[in-house]
Amino acid sequence: MKTLGIDIGSRNTKTLIFDVEHQQIAHYAWQTTDINPLSSVEALLQQAELATGIKMQQISATAVTGYGRKLYKKADRILSEISCHAAGSLFYYPTAHTVIDIGGQDSKIICLSDEGKVLDFVMNDKCAAGTGRFLEMTAIRLGVDVSQLSDMAKEADKELTLNSTCVVFAESEIIGMMADNQSAANIVRSVHRSIAKRIFSQMSALNHHPPYVFTGGVAQNPDLTWCLEAELNSGLLLPPEPEITGALGAAILANK
Repeated sequence: MKTLGIDIGSRNTKTLIFDVEHQQIAHYAWQTTDINPLSSVEALLQQAELATGIKMQQISATAVTGYGRKLYKKADRILSEISCHAAGSLFYYPTAHTVIDIGGQDSKIICLSDEGKVLDFVMNDKCAAGTGRFLEMTAIRLGVDVSQLSDMAKEADKELTLNSTCVVFAESEIIGMMADNQSAANIVRSVHRSIAKRIFSQMSALNHHPPYVFTGGVAQNPDLTWCLEAELNSGLLLPPEPEITGALGAAILANK
């Protein structure tokens, strides 16, 4: 039996086929979310059929989550991002107690019981601070690709502090740092520190404790991961592909 999970995010759309019998991922892929998000979904489903030979008619259940979840009408279940990221994280780390998910436009912290039930959560989807959008803005200002930021930050040799908790004002601070001839490495490290502090502050409303799982596209940034571990004074568990955790959870919960 195969199930399908679809995560229509504000930045990227992800699809995943889950083999229920063998409890393993059969296929996954993602791409930038199109102006018409359903176009992204259809393109990914066609790609899945070509890659696996599995026809969509063979899928026993489909679940959709994410920013655009209500747009996809063919799904058997429409699920919250909270439940899907929890399920996807627990698939890899059954003893996880806290999930930190940082995406392109929002961040979520989810607290789990010993049995894997969602106890509480907080979500920031109103402000770009503490999200991937902050990293994108930084990369644009420095004239580099966002994938280069982590390696750049490793060369940091001075601690700079961003005082603004708003990305708009933080951008002005970054422009000021550039005018003061601060190195790109130190600027990037200050952004990573700022995001980590923002997430840690967001977590203060919860009774969180380890093991911590870090998911979402931003989890692919090792230097930011290091900064967040420093704030938490604890290690972070990273799924093999943190980008697909929501789609994986949707596929797992599709026939529940």
